[in-house]
Amino acid sequence: MSMVEQAYRLTKTFPGEERFGLTSQLRRAAVSIPSNIAEGHGRKATGAFINHLSIAAGSLMEVETCVQIAVRLGYTSDAAAFALLEQCGEIGRMLNCLTNSLIPES
Repeated sequence: MSMVEQAYRLTKTFPGEERFGLTSQLRRAAVSIPSNIAEGHGRKATGAFINHLSIAAGSLMEVETCVQIAVRLGYTSDAAAFALLEQCGEIGRMLNCLTNSLIPES
């Protein structure tokens, strides 16, 4: 949830013409991460939870890509992007650990 807040703060600085473009894309991807984690957990089935964690991981990669695009286009500073990407890295590690803990050992 903190990463979503940070993504929203970051996109406030984007140009107005990006409102329906990169701003919207980054925000939707960011919101998708905790939403898919919550939805998967609510399914009460391990397989469904793992699937939703995979979707959340994909959305996380989308956030990272959008942030990198924003830097390339000069919409945000390297420092602001780095802070959000650091948080993305931490979330990615947590998603991997959670997913691995749910996969039965062979």
